[in-house]
Amino acid sequence: MDGLLIIDKPAGITSHDVVARVRRILKTKRVGHTGTLDPFATGVIVILVGKATRLAQFLDKDEKEYEAVVQFGAETDSGDITGMRTADCGMRNEEISARLEQTDWDQVLSRFRGEIEQTPPMYSAKKVEGKKLYELARKGVEIERKSVAVNIRNLEILDSAVRTPHSAVFGVACSAGTYIRTLAEDIGREVGLGAHLTELRRTRAGRFTIDQAITLDDLQDSASPADYLRPIDQAVEHLPEFVLREDRVSKTLNGMSTRDLSGKFTDGQQVRMSSPTGELLAIGFYHDPEKVIQPKVVLG
Repeated sequence: MDGLLIIDKPAGITSHDVVARVRRILKTKRVGHTGTLDPFATGVIVILVGKATRLAQFLDKDEKEYEAVVQFGAETDSGDITGMRTADCGMRNEEISARLEQTDWDQVLSRFRGEIEQTPPMYSAKKVEGKKLYELARKGVEIERKSVAVNIRNLEILDSAVRTPHSAVFGVACSAGTYIRTLAEDIGREVGLGAHLTELRRTRAGRFTIDQAITLDDLQDSASPADYLRPIDQAVEHLPEFVLREDRVSKTLNGMSTRDLSGKFTDGQQVRMSSPTGELLAIGFYHDPEKVIQPKVVLG
C-alpha cells in the first residue's frame, strides 16, 4: 500500500496522533507526515504511506499557506490561546478596537514581507542540544535561541473585527519553518498592543490545498479507505522527469547512475527517474562533470 493522503487535521490532536490513526485505519505501519501542525491548529497535513515515506525529504521544505486569527491586546507564554497570559497592553477593548481601526495595515505588514529573521519560540519542537524547546519550556526553563531566516512571500489582512472586536484574520504564504505564532506576536508589538494566535488553519502545503483534503472521519467511515490514496509520484511531480530506457531500469533500481547528455539539467538538480511506462523508480541527482544522474532514493 503506497501513496499520499491529504488530511484536514482537526483541532485538539497532534500530527503524531494523525499518523497513528491513519496506521490503524489502513492497517499498515509505514506511515509518516511532512510539516508538523500544533495541536490547536487545523488544516492540511500531507501523510505518506508505504514507499512514499521515503520521499518526505522532497516535501518538508515546501511553501505553506495559513489563515491566522490574531487576538490583540495581550501576549501568552506559548504565543497562542493555549498558553498563560504574560503581558497585557492595559487598554480597554474599545481602545484596542480604535487602535486597530486607525492602523495602516499595509505599512505595518510590509515590514514583515520578504526575508525576515525570527527567533524560534520556546514552545516549539525545535531541538537545541538534543532537547526539544517545548520540553524545557514546560519545566519553566528558557534558553537563548539563535534567530533563523524565513521568507514571507505574502502577508495580508483578510478580515477585521472577527470573533471579537479586537481580533483580525491574516493570510500568510511563507517558507517552511516559519513560526506563525512568532509572526503574530511581532505584528502585535509593531502596533503597540501585543497579540497571540487564537486560531490557525493551514490551507496549503506545497501543491496540496485544503479543498483536496479529507477528514479522518471520512477515512474511518470509508468501506475502502485505500481508495483515498493519491499516486506516489504526486509527491515529486514538481521535479523534472528523466525517462529511462528499458535496459537502464534494473540498473537504476540497483543504484547505478545513468548518463544524460541532453543538457536539460543543472549540476545538483533533483530529477525524477521513471520507467518507459511512467512508473516512478527513483529520485536522482544530476552530476554535471560526469553528465550522469545518480539515484539517491530508490523506490523499487
